[in-house]
Amino acid sequence: MKSKGNLFENDKHSGSSADDHLSLANENVVLAKKLKQKEKENTVLLSLSNSIASIRNKHDLFKVIDQKLKKLFSFDDFVICLINEDKETHSAFVYNQKGDFPKTAGIPPESSRKYSLDDGMCRAMISAQKPIVFNVEEVLTWNDAPAWLAFWHNRGIKEMIGLKMIDASGCIGFFYLYSRNLNSISNIYFDLLYGISLQISIAISNILANEKIERQLNEINEYKQKLEDEKSYLQEEIQQKYKHSEIIGQSESLKGIFHLIEHVASSNSTVLILGETGTGKELIARAIHNASPRQNELMVKINCAALPSSLAESELFGHEKGSFTGATERRIGKFELAHNGTLFLDEIGELSLELQVKILRALQEKEIERIGGKGIIKTNIRIIAATNRNLLKEVEKGNFRADLYYRLNVFPISVPPLRERLEDIAQLTAHFIGRISKKTGRRVIGISKSALNKLMLYSWPGNIRELEHLIERSILLSPDTVLKDIHLPKIDRNEHVSIGDEQKIKTIHENERDHILSVLKRCKGKISGIGGAAEMLNIPATTLNSKIKKLKIKREHILNK
Repeated sequence: MKSKGNLFENDKHSGSSADDHLSLANENVVLAKKLKQKEKENTVLLSLSNSIASIRNKHDLFKVIDQKLKKLFSFDDFVICLINEDKETHSAFVYNQKGDFPKTAGIPPESSRKYSLDDGMCRAMISAQKPIVFNVEEVLTWNDAPAWLAFWHNRGIKEMIGLKMIDASGCIGFFYLYSRNLNSISNIYFDLLYGISLQISIAISNILANEKIERQLNEINEYKQKLEDEKSYLQEEIQQKYKHSEIIGQSESLKGIFHLIEHVASSNSTVLILGETGTGKELIARAIHNASPRQNELMVKINCAALPSSLAESELFGHEKGSFTGATERRIGKFELAHNGTLFLDEIGELSLELQVKILRALQEKEIERIGGKGIIKTNIRIIAATNRNLLKEVEKGNFRADLYYRLNVFPISVPPLRERLEDIAQLTAHFIGRISKKTGRRVIGISKSALNKLMLYSWPGNIRELEHLIERSILLSPDTVLKDIHLPKIDRNEHVSIGDEQKIKTIHENERDHILSVLKRCKGKISGIGGAAEMLNIPATTLNSKIKKLKIKREHILNK
């Protein structure tokens, strides 16, 4: 009995041992599968890590996900969204931009579009620690379903796997995998997906950092280029003929100009300066700029009359390297150079109709495009234009666009010719003598009274510029320290009469009366003092008064032009 009992016991222990061996074998198989799965996951993560390490832009990231992850998991599309700075919306960051999205109804992914974070899916994603599987049809029944989800449903998507993107600051966005099948990815791969999302988060941080660095480098390069262009422009300005640092004169007409400048300078209103050639229109423009909030920025001048037709658009708006034959480097145009400053369009009446259209668009839209450029460049400039033409008549003739004229004629300023501000001639002459004497090295310190009277009697068709040139010529020809003679151009004063008309011969008294009346008109009725008719005629004021009375010259004769 004992031996049987022992045998029974032995058989019993033998059966128990076999079960243990079987259980252990099963555990080893499971463990081996887990190890193999873990090894596969590590291999995938290592491969992705190596690929992600070299990613520098969104295009590279899209290729890695589209080519490598699709080989491991079954999904049809994907989108990476990032939370915006407002912390209330998110926008598509990486997605298939070549997709036929316009063919599908709904709200497609767009980087420029903002989607609210206030929906059930976003809230679930932000609070989740692991990937979440969303059944699209079920989510669409939620009261707080996202508005954009219908788009993917219309494209046949049935399931979405959502992964939260995080960095040191917390949740930065979401990674969605879209599938047309349910149960497309087993939950045994969720840990792997979580690890992948961490790797992609690192890649996104690198991309954002690279984009920021690239933007900063572009800004630095653009700023550097602008500084170089400004330096070049200022050097050109310095090399040009001397420009007055201030407006010379105290005449009543000039005081009226000063009053207008004070009113308009502080605004951004467009100014149109009208006046004959040589009246100092650029000085008025500079005075407006220097009194404006833009005074610390450039005032860039464009001489519209000097723009060559073949290069005019490049001169105004700039060009990119290689945009046309001879464009060996990128060039910034005058509009872009004047950004935040003032753009002075001198002689704008000389512009071709083709250029008028392009300038009008730049003024209205406040944006330009370089030749060969792909992007729009916003500009913030104050426009001052000048012309010696009657633009309204040019509009009637069809030589100037009416819409551009009314766009420019916001605040017109008419600059008087020199013959209407004779009282400023003495001050202008003294200014030019001092400056030109220093420039030429000639010791000329003044002008004689007779020579000044000669200047006062001249008609000045070339205005202030002509006065400056005549003073310079006279200084170069003068042997003395005082200008005693002014070399005025000869003007044919003979009156032209038509054939058949008899030329009336005037008496001495008639000639004297006409001459005195002409001088009085030039002096606007002023008889005595500096700039008065008596000084110009080189006779005492009392003598002139006697002649006026004798010749029966009345005030209405002087005022009647």
